[in-house]
Amino acid sequence: MIYVIGFLAQVFFSARILLQWILSERAKKVISPAIFWQLSIVGSYLLFVYGWLRDDFAIILGQIISYYIYIWNLDKKHQWKKLPFIIRTLLLLTPVAAILYMLKDASAFVDQFFRNEKIPLWLLVYGSMGQIIFTLRFVYQWIYSKRKDESLLPIGFWVISLLGALIIVSYAIYRRDPVLILGQSTGLIAYSRNIYLSRKAGN
Repeated sequence: MIYVIGFLAQVFFSARILLQWILSERAKKVISPAIFWQLSIVGSYLLFVYGWLRDDFAIILGQIISYYIYIWNLDKKHQWKKLPFIIRTLLLLTPVAAILYMLKDASAFVDQFFRNEKIPLWLLVYGSMGQIIFTLRFVYQWIYSKRKDESLLPIGFWVISLLGALIIVSYAIYRRDPVLILGQSTGLIAYSRNIYLSRKAGN
């Protein structure tokens, strides 16, 4: 059941990259379609749950950082306020509730995530580094887009994506995590292609 949630999350993430890639190829330039952000928020929500069930802090950390940036981009695409109020409230409050729950018993949280016998500390640090780098692409995208006052996917976003994905794939291979291996491997071609399209367009 846990893997089902993880694979479903990766289906949404893979679909966002595939659709963005197809739409960018048609436009002959890298674009930031609303569907990319809609699929992102659903995939992130599911992967957050998956990371929690797998006791994998690296996954959880990555989702918390990027989650609200997805919402910001949805708002810039004029899609956020189209969602029913109850769904918006649920999406906004779930990560906050999860963080408060984790902090309620800090020692248990440390034992559960940082002293997990299934994951050596060095591997947790390595995996977290990959997730942080991979997630920083959205911080970079947010800063870049905020300056331009529109939702964009600049070349730096794809370069950071490629670097982060390579680290996460190697982490996932060591952990024998088919969800992360499949999810990240499928994006490598799209990231490389978007870098090419961005360079060709002079972005």
